[in-house]
Amino acid sequence: MKKVIGITGGIATGKSTVSSYLKELGFTVIDADIAAREVVEPEQEAYNQIVSAFGKNVLLPDGTIDRPKLGAIIFNDLEKRTILNRIVHPAVRAWMNSRKDAAFASGQQTVFMDIPLLFESNLTHMVDEVVLVYVPSDIQLERLMARNHFTEEEAQSRINSQMSIEDKIAQSDAVINNEGTVEQTKKQVKEMLIRWAIISDEKGLQP
Repeated sequence: MKKVIGITGGIATGKSTVSSYLKELGFTVIDADIAAREVVEPEQEAYNQIVSAFGKNVLLPDGTIDRPKLGAIIFNDLEKRTILNRIVHPAVRAWMNSRKDAAFASGQQTVFMDIPLLFESNLTHMVDEVVLVYVPSDIQLERLMARNHFTEEEAQSRINSQMSIEDKIAQSDAVINNEGTVEQTKKQVKEMLIRWAIISDEKGLQP
């Protein structure tokens, strides 16, 4: 039976570690962040709609969208943010679904979707199961500060803008604790795949 599994987690919890390992095992992982970049490239329909809605002043000299500028426009303007979301979100979903369909058409039985704001964006309808990548809040804060060179206040504000980890755990079908080594994380992922009968044994073979 074909299955779509969502991968999510808080900022700086290490979703990419899990996604990279799944790719190593031969699975298709469809990344929502890549989709969001792809659909606003020049000549794409969402790109044309953004230029129509916000004007050419949101473009860089090379014709691509000036993301920081567009972000600044919508940051404190709910109406404009809603307009942008109505353009981008359907395009992202269509991009991801087309790649899911292609993976299934090629014979794959399980496809993963890496969606950072899966719960916040109400996209659980796109997946059959949800895997949450988790680290304790103090480690999450430390990693985000180190990765993005944020102050503690800046990092905490980013974390606070997302749904609490407790609420995400309650809505997830599996939790991968990513506070240890990469090998420990991989072991948990493999055990989950075996438990769900997605792979058949410790060698990582798909049944």
